[in-house]
Amino acid sequence: MPRADRRPLDHLDARLLALFAAQPQIGVLGASRELGVARGTVQARLDRLLRSGVISSQAPTLSPEALGYPVTAFCTLAIQQQAGHDELLDHLDGIPEVLEVHTITGAGDVLVRLVAKDNPDLQRVIDQVVSTGIVTRTNTVIALAELMPRRTGPLVEESVSD
Repeated sequence: MPRADRRPLDHLDARLLALFAAQPQIGVLGASRELGVARGTVQARLDRLLRSGVISSQAPTLSPEALGYPVTAFCTLAIQQQAGHDELLDHLDGIPEVLEVHTITGAGDVLVRLVAKDNPDLQRVIDQVVSTGIVTRTNTVIALAELMPRRTGPLVEESVSD
């Protein structure tokens, strides 16, 4: 991940990020009109934010629920330490319902966010996750409701330098 340009965010960056978060389809020209700055300024800012890693993707945000996967679960995996993470990651990469994988501290080694069509399907997905000999123990919790979706707006505001 490139992180070459580490300039702090300014108020225009924050406004630009908030605008694209609220209206991702607005485009560069629409954003320049909305913000009252030149089109080239918006494009240069977006390019810099992408280059620096502040914006990690311009891909649309997809809803697993709308795709037919309304069940979300978090699975903590304990793994054989000598096996390392690469083989496990290759295994999990082959399971479409696995959305995120993080190494963690605490009782487990890896945290996996996954989705399923229903509870029996969740069992099928968990069975796939643990089908490798690397996983020695699991603990799964099912999300009942999303009270706060992933957000970064307040973090952007906190990162703005005056």
